[in-house]
Amino acid sequence: MTSATVLEHVERNFDRSVSRLVNWLRIPSVSTDPAYRSQCRQAAQWLADDLTAIGFRAQLRETKGHPVVFAHHPGPAGGKGPHLLFYGHYDVQPPDPLDLWSSPPFEPSIVDGPHGKRVVARGAVDDKGQVMTFVEACRAWHEVGGGVPCAITCVIEGEEECGSVNMHQFLKDSKHEIVGSAAPTSPCDFAVVSDTGMWDVDTPAITYALRGLVYLEVTLYGPSRDLHSGLYGGCVPNPINELSRHLAALHDGDRRITIPGFYDDVRPLTESERSQWAALDFDESAFLGEAGLSEGYGEKGFTLLERQWARPTCDVNGIKGGYQGQGAKTIISSSASAKVSFRLVPDQDPRRILDSFRKWINGQLAPGCRVEIVDHGSGRPCLTPIDHPAMFAARAALKEAMGRDPVLIRSGGSIPIVEGFKSILGLDTLLIGFGLNDDRVHSPNEKFELKCFRAGQRSHVMLLDRFARMAK
Repeated sequence: MTSATVLEHVERNFDRSVSRLVNWLRIPSVSTDPAYRSQCRQAAQWLADDLTAIGFRAQLRETKGHPVVFAHHPGPAGGKGPHLLFYGHYDVQPPDPLDLWSSPPFEPSIVDGPHGKRVVARGAVDDKGQVMTFVEACRAWHEVGGGVPCAITCVIEGEEECGSVNMHQFLKDSKHEIVGSAAPTSPCDFAVVSDTGMWDVDTPAITYALRGLVYLEVTLYGPSRDLHSGLYGGCVPNPINELSRHLAALHDGDRRITIPGFYDDVRPLTESERSQWAALDFDESAFLGEAGLSEGYGEKGFTLLERQWARPTCDVNGIKGGYQGQGAKTIISSSASAKVSFRLVPDQDPRRILDSFRKWINGQLAPGCRVEIVDHGSGRPCLTPIDHPAMFAARAALKEAMGRDPVLIRSGGSIPIVEGFKSILGLDTLLIGFGLNDDRVHSPNEKFELKCFRAGQRSHVMLLDRFARMAK
């Protein structure tokens, strides 16, 4: 059976694929909130059942947190192509603030947009919709192509949105089944991930680098209890004032991070990369305008794309302390806390960054104060060689599927486990996603363009076809 026949099947059954996605999106699999534990398991089981229905041997593998969907398809008898490891995640971000959604986040709605219909729901593009582009491509091969054309192992986790805290251990425990002697048919050869974006709604992209991440929570303690600000103000350290002072001091006037040694391991951009990125048709005004801004902001001496793709950052993601109720309450709070994240670039080490931050803040505490730092997860930056053999097959497949050459890009985001594929399994990763910059990832009214959902299915049909014809 030819890939053209499989593509025709995708088109004829597209509405059914949308219905399946909508059903999965209805399950509120919010991984970071224990209140949704049963729904996370429900979402995992839904996917395992769906994969089983299209010829995979699928099961839930337990972790200390949410289960992993672990599935395998042997591919065709005598197949000589590579064995793929496909990764994605079924968990989603919390939907808050709920009052900013145009429709309930777990009641998916199909609405009109400038590119046609779109589905609006939490998880629409990150990452349930993108996982389903791959699953639907496998379904089409199963139903009219005689089965998927190459061996595939799927690892779909339920904790990506809270740092993939159990995935490294899962990979270590399952290494013998993925790349070792216990692997079905043969060891996996490389990983494929659909959790990134296209260049624009008509142009595919392959992401060859991701930033790493350190996410921590810092709490500064002062007095043993809340104090009257008239009796004690100006006489004792105020934890909110002190923490705010430290956070403000994280950047200098050029928006560079002030932690000593922070930039020591940053790999500099090559002139070749800078020239290639400058030649891209990047619409900075549109990118900023979608966020309600008119001017860029960031580290001096770098373009917006360079800051996003190749420079490290530090951001305060949340802050709390003191009285939050209606009206006035004049107190000096006994503590204040903030959530802080660092995005890292090749060759920065998350552990070294965390240790440097801890030393930096402890070195400037006011008398009587102490600080507690909780590590909420980290991941190393990753870089895939652009001359990897699978890269050439992927570029050809995407052009066949979408009629345009894909753009090679980096991403400012992080997928914590991708580095683990390299360090634990020895596998490089192809990052081929179908999201757009305006998809409102992690925000209210997250959406996935159905045009991109279709493009993802078509692309994965052709990717599987091209990979199956590769020499190992």
